[in-house]
Amino acid sequence: MRKTIKFNPLAVGVMLACGASFSYAEAALEEVTVTAQKREQSLQEVPIAVSAISETQLIENGITDMTEIQKMSPNTTLQVSRGTNSTLTAFIRGIGQQDPLWGYEPGVGIYIDDVYVARPQGAVMDVFDVERIEVLRGPQGTLYGKNTIGGAVKYVTQKMTGDTEISIGSALGSYNQRDLKLKASTGLTENLNIGAAVASFNRDGFGENIRTGEDQYNKDILAARVSLEYSPTDSLFFRLAADKTTDKSASRHGHRLGIGANGEPVLDNVYDTESNLPSDNLVETSGMSFTAEWELSDSITVKSVTASREGKTETVIDFDSVSTASFDVPAIYDDEQLSQEVQLIWQGENADLVSGIYYYDGTAAGAYDAVIGGGTTAVNGSVDTQSLSAYAHYNWQFADQWNLNLGGRYTRDDKEADVYNATLIGQGSDFSHDKYYSDTPESVLNTLRTDYTNSDSWGEFTPRVGVDYQVNNDVMLYASYSTGFKSGGFDMRGVETANPNTRNGYAPETVDTVEFGWKLDMLSNRLRLNGALFRADYTDMQLTTQRLLPDNTTVGDVLNAGKSRIQGIELEASLALTDNLSANANLGWVDAEFIEYMSGSTNIADTRDMQNTPDTTAMVQLNWSLPMAGGEMVIVPSASYRSDTQIFEYPSALDQEGYTLVDLTATYYSADGNWNLGLQGKNLTDEEYRIAGYVFGGAFDTAFYGAPRTIALTGSYNF
Repeated sequence: MRKTIKFNPLAVGVMLACGASFSYAEAALEEVTVTAQKREQSLQEVPIAVSAISETQLIENGITDMTEIQKMSPNTTLQVSRGTNSTLTAFIRGIGQQDPLWGYEPGVGIYIDDVYVARPQGAVMDVFDVERIEVLRGPQGTLYGKNTIGGAVKYVTQKMTGDTEISIGSALGSYNQRDLKLKASTGLTENLNIGAAVASFNRDGFGENIRTGEDQYNKDILAARVSLEYSPTDSLFFRLAADKTTDKSASRHGHRLGIGANGEPVLDNVYDTESNLPSDNLVETSGMSFTAEWELSDSITVKSVTASREGKTETVIDFDSVSTASFDVPAIYDDEQLSQEVQLIWQGENADLVSGIYYYDGTAAGAYDAVIGGGTTAVNGSVDTQSLSAYAHYNWQFADQWNLNLGGRYTRDDKEADVYNATLIGQGSDFSHDKYYSDTPESVLNTLRTDYTNSDSWGEFTPRVGVDYQVNNDVMLYASYSTGFKSGGFDMRGVETANPNTRNGYAPETVDTVEFGWKLDMLSNRLRLNGALFRADYTDMQLTTQRLLPDNTTVGDVLNAGKSRIQGIELEASLALTDNLSANANLGWVDAEFIEYMSGSTNIADTRDMQNTPDTTAMVQLNWSLPMAGGEMVIVPSASYRSDTQIFEYPSALDQEGYTLVDLTATYYSADGNWNLGLQGKNLTDEEYRIAGYVFGGAFDTAFYGAPRTIALTGSYNF
């Protein structure tokens, strides 16, 4: 039989309204362990807003990639970025980064175990070989560092048991979905374990290029992970791990919202295109890590995490979705990173400490061409970053039921950037001409607009102070003040001839957040109700403003031109009605308002709103288990809601009205626990909804959409 962990969200009001009686229920919710504070703790003891989604929940909710986690966490946006298949756009509580251009920093940190993933390319990870996924909301600057001012998402993999375990899983579904997962681990000796997992995800497109018949919105991904774990003594643990993902899904082009550049009509199917560009697309990401843990004593543990990651992207974006080079953008990205973290964890009788030193060395490089008719704007460059930080987080039980949390982190960032921007006569620069425009003459330089190398450094201290009160074994209240910052940088698109100050770069942005929260277990541990009230003051916001130049090209300036106030509430609840029936739900409400948005000397805050931040997110689901044929059938109906969403800070044709997605899954577990079989229905009402896009006016307004209705038959077998 399966082991079910149910701890999610808030259907309490729904159940109470239905007149549910709890007097007969013997069911109880299980304890949930998280590592949100870089050590194992019960979810109910962690004084921060965190959601944890277990492997069982991932299976029973039919969650296949990182973006579907957004419905399980309030005030969270995780979407596939515009014009891509596996680049992640992440926002939490109104803070994030939509533009995946090299050199720009994210506002939500992504982690594989304890390793920071610096670039969003390839971050839409498919779910396999995972123990749980944690979503930490609010600034995590003390323990996790820069670029977590909105929060962090942690992908936690499983440790091996030493037993020989082999499993195979597959899925067959709509649009010729064909997924296969293989996983195996065994003990080579009493203290040495080896494991590997490989997964192939394939699906035909939701649409097609009507000129060539090639797929649009298809899936062609191969991912693998291997690990070696060694425990020579009870106090020593070592893990060597490596992973690689190759995404060959077709390049994705947007749906034109208006008449094309040559008078082409709007296509009926929002997933179709008529692009002149080929469908070739490649995203490769890989990484290695070495983790060493040494328990020096019952109270002191030293941990080291050494990691490297690299990624490569070759893609094309057709901004006009027509059969001529009206607005083509071929692009390449190349990045690599090396990080080293050393932690000291101390546990005393009434206090504990997590401290460490973190070093990061990374390079993000790339190039793209904006080919418009017979001309090209060529942009390329790179950013080298070195970052060093030291941190400490101290928790002191100063009275029987009271804890004081004190933390701080100092980070020093050094960056050096090379930036090049020129206009060319002809189609394509050196990197793209032969591949896409070889039937036209070679391009020649028209105007050199930017060509500089510059460097800068920033230092930032991010403190945290909090207090929590354990009212009794079932109730914990907390209050905290925390800060976070996103690193400064240089505008890779900067046009120095139009804005000479672009070579000076832009400064970090910061956020100060006050949070009041609670963790409640009630009704003899059958009802769990967690929540938080928060207010954030967001300053020196890095905003991109667009201008039209006399040569009819556009320039975007990145400026520290914004201030905003963000406040809201988050509720998560679980209710165990009986041994066989539970309800989960969450609710997020956020009021995000610009206080200042400077355009030159004019404050235009009244005309701007926070992007990718619906004011209301909600999810409600039931989890019903039934004895069947000697095993157990688990049925999970769910509905998730997102209110009106503005894709950019300014209103546009892309803005999405509120919508609800309805899902239904049924999973059968065999009596011996060796196999399961599931039927998963996603977006059953076939809701059409936009998740991203580009707005350049008229023929160049294009949108990207979430998946239509899909049905899949899934299964797995443990040997």
